[in-house]
Amino acid sequence: MRVASLYRYPVKGLSPERLSRAELPTGGYFPGDRLFAIENGLSGFDPAEPAHQPKIKYLMLMRNESLARLRTRYEDASGDLVIGHDDGETRIATQTAAGREQLSAFFKAFMSQELRGEPRLLAAPAGYRFTDSRSGFVSIINLASVADLETRLGVPVDPLRFRGNVMVEGLPAWAELDLVDRELVAPSGLRLQVIKRIERCAATNVDPVTGARDLQIPKALMKGYGHVDCGIYCRIVGGGALAEGERLTLVEVSEPAALGVA
Repeated sequence: MRVASLYRYPVKGLSPERLSRAELPTGGYFPGDRLFAIENGLSGFDPAEPAHQPKIKYLMLMRNESLARLRTRYEDASGDLVIGHDDGETRIATQTAAGREQLSAFFKAFMSQELRGEPRLLAAPAGYRFTDSRSGFVSIINLASVADLETRLGVPVDPLRFRGNVMVEGLPAWAELDLVDRELVAPSGLRLQVIKRIERCAATNVDPVTGARDLQIPKALMKGYGHVDCGIYCRIVGGGALAEGERLTLVEVSEPAALGVA
């Protein structure tokens, strides 16, 4: 399969950033992905002892579709989050108390009716990310599967609805769902172990551009295919680089490439 595009989501629930290349560390996370979450009232998250929390405790597209109207980018060097909105841009210094207060004020003004409490920015401590999955930290979306769903629905389906890290092409529709427990290898030696299929929730019903809740994706998946899965989660079992245009090759675990043996 060919890598069509790469995306990271620095803030859970906010917009994606396209990458041309990414360095994926063994046993780690997709770089720059889910570094932050925005608490929707007290979540109980403790950065000193980080534990996976249900996503409903944070601002998220499943319940807060208005988030899709924002265009955000995270600047790694400065630690600033830039939020594009109808009135222009707001720059948030995420590493300062003043910046975090500014972010809270922004969301109180932007979506006051959707808040259960203080919209507080949470930063992931070292070794933790605000991912939906407890173990699959790289998500792959097969563009052929999205196209097949689009044909069944008779309306355009933006692949970004599925908020994947790696968009691939060249694989038959839905073939990715049969890759669980298999491994994928990139030219750099990167090895991804497919660990599970991704069950889809109501977040995919939201148009990632307009914020309109205009489709019933999980319902359409169940009606058309007998499941609500689209995409796969992977674990990084061998670090390496991945770039747009490169190919991921399926290997058996027993093969030398999968074992990292020359």
